[in-house]
Amino acid sequence: MLARLIIFFLIVSVVEIYFLQAVKTFVRDFNGSSKNITLYTAYTMAGITFVIGLVAMFYPPPNWNTFFRFIMAITLILFVCKLIGCQFLIIDDIIRFFRWIIGLFRKKAEVAVEEVYKIDRLKFLSQLAVTFTVIPAVGFIYGMVKGAYKYKVHNVKVPSSKIPAAFNGFKIVQVSDIHTGSFMDNTALHKAFDIVMQQGADLILFTGDLVNNKTEETKGFEEVYSKLKAPHGVYSVLGNHDYGDYVQWDSVEAKRKNLEELMQVHANAGWKLMMNEHVALEKNGEQIALLGIENWGGNMHFPKYGKMEDAHRGTEKYPFKILMSHDPSHWEKQVQTEYPDVDLTLSGHTHGMQFGIEIPGFKWSPVKYFYKQWAGLYKSGEQFLYVNRGLGFLGYPGRLGIWPEITVIELQRV
Repeated sequence: MLARLIIFFLIVSVVEIYFLQAVKTFVRDFNGSSKNITLYTAYTMAGITFVIGLVAMFYPPPNWNTFFRFIMAITLILFVCKLIGCQFLIIDDIIRFFRWIIGLFRKKAEVAVEEVYKIDRLKFLSQLAVTFTVIPAVGFIYGMVKGAYKYKVHNVKVPSSKIPAAFNGFKIVQVSDIHTGSFMDNTALHKAFDIVMQQGADLILFTGDLVNNKTEETKGFEEVYSKLKAPHGVYSVLGNHDYGDYVQWDSVEAKRKNLEELMQVHANAGWKLMMNEHVALEKNGEQIALLGIENWGGNMHFPKYGKMEDAHRGTEKYPFKILMSHDPSHWEKQVQTEYPDVDLTLSGHTHGMQFGIEIPGFKWSPVKYFYKQWAGLYKSGEQFLYVNRGLGFLGYPGRLGIWPEITVIELQRV
C-alpha cells in the first residue's frame, strides 16, 4: 500500500509540475504581479487539495462521510482534466524539440545547446492546454452540483399482441440504482419520488442497487422509500451492490445479517422484494406474470445469484411475462436463449456510466464498449429489454449528459 501511495504521489507531482508550464505561459502576458500571484496561488491550492484527496482515498478518516467524498471527487476531476491538458504540452515539447534540431544545422552546436533553453513554448498550445482543462472541469463540477439531480422522465410504449385486453394502456414506472449512500441527505430523493408519484402508475418496479454497500446507508431514508405506492403494488429486486460484496466484513454472519436487514428495509417500505420468484398481476379477470430474480451478471465477472428457473417455473399459463433482472447482460446471455416466452425484461446497472451524449436520434457513452444494451429500449424478435439509466450515482458523484431517469412504460395491445 505504501509503495502504491508513493507511486501515486510521484505521478501527481510530475503532472502538476508539467502542467504548471502551461499556466506560466498562459499568464506571462498579464500585466501586474498581483494577477500572477493570484493565479499561481489558485493553481497551488488546487494541487494541495488533490494531494489531500489522494491521502483520503488511501487512508480514509474513521468518520468517512459523503461530503468528503465529494471533495475527493473534485480533486480527482481536476487531476484528470490536467492530464488532458498535458497532451497539448507534449505536442508543444515535440515541436520545440524539432525546432532545436533545426537550430543545430543553423548554428554551431555549442550555441544551439544554449539556445534550446530560449525557445519559448507556443502560447497557442499552452492556451489550449489550459482551456481543455478548465472546460471539462467546469462540466464535471456542474454534473455534481446540478446534473446528479436533473431528473428526466422517459416515456416508452411496449407493443405486443400477447398483452391481454385488460392490460392495454397499463402503466409501469421503473426506478433503478438509487445508491442511497451517495446522497448527502434525503431531499433530492424526496424530489425524485414526488415525480414518480405524479406519473399515475398502475405498478412501480425497482430494479436493484438500493445501497452502495451497507444497509446502514438507508437510515433517515425510510420515510422516503415508503412514499412509493401504486394500485398493483411496488415490487423490487436486488442489484450487485446490495449484497455487500465490495466491503470487508468482520464475519460471514455480519454480511448475512446486513443482507437480511436490507431485505427488511424493502418490506418496511411496502415493497415486495422478489427473490427468484413470480407473482400474478390481475386486472378485470385477466392476468400477466411478473418475475423477479436476484442479480445475474453476464459481464465483467459479476456474480450470478439469480435462479431464473425458480422464478419462471409455473408461469406457462400467463400470456405475457415481465422480468425484473438488475444486470442487462442477463437478457442476451440467458433470457433470449433459454426463456423466449419472457416478453419484457427491465434492468438497470449501467447508469449510462453517468456520462455521455444524448440528443434526438443519437446517444453515446463509454459504457457502450462494455455493455451492448446500456440505456433505453431494445428488441430482439418478440422480446423487449428496457435499461434504466439509474436514479442515483456511484463513484463520480454526479451526471453529465446522461441524466438520472424515471421510466414510464405503457403496455400496448396490438
